[in-house]
Amino acid sequence: MSNLTKDSYTIFWLAGENSGDLHSSIVMKSLNSGIPGVRHIGIGGPRMQAEGLKPLFPFAPFNVMGFVEVAGHLGFFWKVERQLKKFFQEEKPDLAILVDYPGFNLRIAKMADDLHIPVLFYICPQFWAWKHNRVYKLKENVRQVACILPFEKELLEMHNISATYVGHPIAEEIKFELDREGFARFYGINPEKQWIGFLPGSRDNEVKRMLPAFLEAAKILDENRFEVMISKASTVSHSLFMHICESSGLPRLHIVDGYRYEMMKYADYLVSTSGTATLEAAFIGTPLTICYKAVPISYLIGRKLVRIKRIGLPNIVLDKDLLPELIQKDCNPRNIVKTVLETLDNPDKITLIKKELSQLKALLGDRKTSIEMLNLVKKMLETYA
Repeated sequence: MSNLTKDSYTIFWLAGENSGDLHSSIVMKSLNSGIPGVRHIGIGGPRMQAEGLKPLFPFAPFNVMGFVEVAGHLGFFWKVERQLKKFFQEEKPDLAILVDYPGFNLRIAKMADDLHIPVLFYICPQFWAWKHNRVYKLKENVRQVACILPFEKELLEMHNISATYVGHPIAEEIKFELDREGFARFYGINPEKQWIGFLPGSRDNEVKRMLPAFLEAAKILDENRFEVMISKASTVSHSLFMHICESSGLPRLHIVDGYRYEMMKYADYLVSTSGTATLEAAFIGTPLTICYKAVPISYLIGRKLVRIKRIGLPNIVLDKDLLPELIQKDCNPRNIVKTVLETLDNPDKITLIKKELSQLKALLGDRKTSIEMLNLVKKMLETYA
């Protein structure tokens, strides 16, 4: 039984990236059905807008990452801050849900908290990996943190921060519409060969760095044995993506534009840029190599700050060096192919990896994020609004 007392509630959202847009939209859908008269306003992408978000700014300029890239957008972020302060003062939303995106969202958390707007931070900043001082900002300015990785709740509670583990949203997001045969037919893939899938990332700057190396690796693979699939995220420039693919001169290249979860499921092996996609692939249970390349200056700065020895989320969650990681100079075509073949030519290794990944799936899928978040939001509205 809910104790919500108002006829309508206004929730401010700030999700600056595509993954945040997806994760938030599923929560919003749950809130729309569970909290009558709820209004959503703030910053988010097309999926959140489809669930009723009234956008205060266009989404695209927020979707940048890396020290150098963000530095070029500082003027834009300062302008947003000024306008958000005015919005908070005039509109006084009942709750601010800040989604991941910690560099900017922790500044907004302070602003909201100073103006007595309760803050729920959804998707905890990875303070355990780098920028540990962010944990103190969470403690100071955030009423509640919703964690999506199981070990984060305990780490936050050690700092006396109120935290709830809500499960990982990918457990609800991953769905399959085609079987392997239907997928092969749709993309013209030979079902008799082994399938290698490449995931170069969801941002243009990632694709520029990763896709050429992935395509060069694909050239080395034996075309009599393998079919090569490249996933194109809907958020990536079509002309940029196609130009890089066409420049490679690869004769048999299957570009998967949509049905990415099917590609992850039916591939025999995946090669992915570090990020949420690696966790999705691991959750689905397909062996993969995790790759990471940054602008050299961004990488050098990051290396000074990072506190953990692994970058791949599946390896971090399992606390094991299970999946190969290729970083910066090591992320080259020959090394990529080497990791692919070392696994595929070793059936015992494949069995071991799949067994470990099934444990990861059990760990991340033990609760439904949309329901956990609905209960948490209701509790916060009852307490503070």
